[in-house]
Amino acid sequence: MESNFVDYVKILCRSGKGGKGSMHLKHVKYNPNGGPDGGDGGKGGSIYLRGNHNYWTLLHLKYERHIFAEHGGNGGRDKCHGTDGKDIYIDVPCGTVVYNAETGKYVCDVTYNGQEVLLLKGGRGGLGNFQFRTATNQAPRYAQPGEPMQEMTVILELKLLADVGLVGFPNAGKSTLVSALSNAKPKIANYPFTTMEPSLGIVGYRDGKSFVMADIPGIIEGAAEGRGLGLRFLRHIERNSLLLFMVPGDTDDIKHEYEILLDELRRFNPELLDKPRVLAVTKCDLLDEELIEMLREELTHTAPPSSPEGDTNVLHGNEAPSGAVGGATVVFISAVTGFGLDELKDVLWTEMNADSNKLAAITTTESIAHRDKDMSRFAAEMADEGEDEDIEFVDADDIEDIDDLEDFEYEEE
Repeated sequence: MESNFVDYVKILCRSGKGGKGSMHLKHVKYNPNGGPDGGDGGKGGSIYLRGNHNYWTLLHLKYERHIFAEHGGNGGRDKCHGTDGKDIYIDVPCGTVVYNAETGKYVCDVTYNGQEVLLLKGGRGGLGNFQFRTATNQAPRYAQPGEPMQEMTVILELKLLADVGLVGFPNAGKSTLVSALSNAKPKIANYPFTTMEPSLGIVGYRDGKSFVMADIPGIIEGAAEGRGLGLRFLRHIERNSLLLFMVPGDTDDIKHEYEILLDELRRFNPELLDKPRVLAVTKCDLLDEELIEMLREELTHTAPPSSPEGDTNVLHGNEAPSGAVGGATVVFISAVTGFGLDELKDVLWTEMNADSNKLAAITTTESIAHRDKDMSRFAAEMADEGEDEDIEFVDADDIEDIDDLEDFEYEEE
């Protein structure tokens, strides 16, 4: 069965070229020396990306292989202006990142509803010969061509925008927690990789407040090398304000599994370790109170794990706060019985709203630099079909004779 969740598409986009200016001399019986009356060409259509919160996946663009804007119309006699090409708006979900498929370089972000980002600008229309009339050249017999179109193959990559991202091994209880805290109904079963696509749930809090929780497929040790589902879905936690690590309480070594998860995130994107995080010990309905207290004592009074670079604390590079494992506050919960869920929501809300944990920016040049190498494999996919020669505008007053058109250059606005 084909999934309805699509977080990656590749599209060839092309803006419209500008229309040609008209070279026409007016000659009618009542005005035999009417002079130049050629109109300007129309502007080519541009292509914009527009954020739309009614979409949460790129499914509607999955089969849009080509998106071409209209060309501008040519100018006409009697100073008639050519028609402008219609602009095209591509609606995408908030959190979409755009890369150039040929170079793998970051292009732009669409992060909020209604945001419009110019992807490809349409070519300007050429000037008609009416615009080039002067006192010394009253009948110019030339006009400008329009600017050429722009073309680019783009990769649209969706990164879900959520307040809390769940991180854990398969069968850690992530989907069960989302279903217990929200109205989301993710698939729940007693076998690994039950969750095959990310899902969002809105968690209600006190006084009508709420936050968004993202459930992504489980990762395993070696995911950075492609084991399991690999790192395909980890992009969806890059935009989360807080990471909630989930480790079952019946695990042999909770701290070891937590460190494995941290290491996989570091391999994917080291900046993920700068996010605030909470460790939830799940499935506590399988543990008695004495064992829970023993685990609490062990996890909250132990030195933090060391990072591969030798930092004392993987999160901030300094000593972790008391009552935390590797910088993460520890909460014991059971999504089945509801044990500890209120405490968990209190901890998540407090961490998310702490001034020190506010996300400064969604995407920066530095934060996506490590992704360029992942996109570089698309650099050779499109054959080079040749490029139109650049044409630049100059002021009409600078042209006295048709010979000047040999060095016709456009002037940047």
